[in-house]
Formats: sequence, structure tokens, C-alpha cells
Amino acid sequence: MRNWHDLSYLGRGSMRQKAAWEVIQQTHIMEVLSDYRPVLAGTIPLDIDVAQSDLDIICESHDLDQFEQVVRTAYGCLPGFEVTQLDVKGIPTCVISFFTADFWFELFAQPVAVEKQNAYRHMDIEARLLDIGGLDAYKHIRALKQSGMKTEPAFAQYFHIAGDDPYEALLQLESLTEEELRQRVQLLR
Repeated sequence: MRNWHDLSYLGRGSMRQKAAWEVIQQTHIMEVLSDYRPVLAGTIPLDIDVAQSDLDIICESHDLDQFEQVVRTAYGCLPGFEVTQLDVKGIPTCVISFFTADFWFELFAQPVAVEKQNAYRHMDIEARLLDIGGLDAYKHIRALKQSGMKTEPAFAQYFHIAGDDPYEALLQLESLTEEELRQRVQLLR
């Protein structure tokens, strides 16, 4: 399992990852959010992002109003600043969006450890699948995303992962060992 808390890989990554690293450094967002165990999730860490991909940062917060206030104080003056509090599958959630330095940020906080949040879990299994699928998987999944498909459905289609709900189907793979996952992918391809 990768250490997604260490963002130094961005500085050695693709042009887009390097740009993300720069804006993360410039905004000091990980320091501002440090009490909330922030993790950059989504397509940019996986290097399967497309032009409209945003910087998704997931956080653990047991006081969503306080989380909102911390973020509003630091970034509330930025373009597109918007806060939504809602329930996601019965879990209280705060989503905050804003734009700066050519990137949309989307902060996502729940009273759940980041490693147990679906965004983290999806990213982790997707990274494992990309390791198995290699460059061909990166190329095809990025192409599916450029055609408008969301990330999890793109993985399900490329890797022929069965199920009505690709988000849940991917999570069903996370308990597999690397060998079991390789065998499953080979059988599906």
C-alpha cells in the first residue's frame, strides 16, 4: 500500500503533477488542513487526470462547522468559493470548492479516517490496477475519461469489472492480495 500522505512524488511526476505540487506549496493548503489529516486523492495522484480534473483533498473532521470556518478563513476570498454540507450514504459531509493558480480545489471532509473514505479506497485499488495494467491501462483509462466517463466506470470498463455499481465493484477488489488481483485481472482481460 502506498503512502498517499507523502506528496513528494508530485514533484517528480508529470507536468500536471508538478504544477499541482507547486500550487499546493504556494497555498500552504496541507499545512492549513494539517489537523484534518489531508490526503490528495483522485486522478492527479494517479496521473490519469484530464484538463478539467481538480485537486481533490479528503480530510477527517469530527466538527464540520469548524472545518468550514478554518477553510473559509484561509481561502474564502478565492474565486468560486462554495460550501455544501450534505449526507453521503448517511455520513455527514462538508464539500468546499474554490479556484486558484489554474486549479479547482475540492475539499471533502467527513468524520471518518481518510484511509476508510471511499475516495482513498478507490484511489488505492486503482493504483494497484494501474500497476498491473501498465502503460496501456493509463492510456485507455485517460482516453475514456477524456470522452466524458467518470473514473470508476472507466476502470470498470477497461478491466471488465462486473457489477451494476462500478464504485462498489472496485471496493470489492481491495481485499485481494496482489497475486489474487493479478489473476482476477488476467481472467477478465
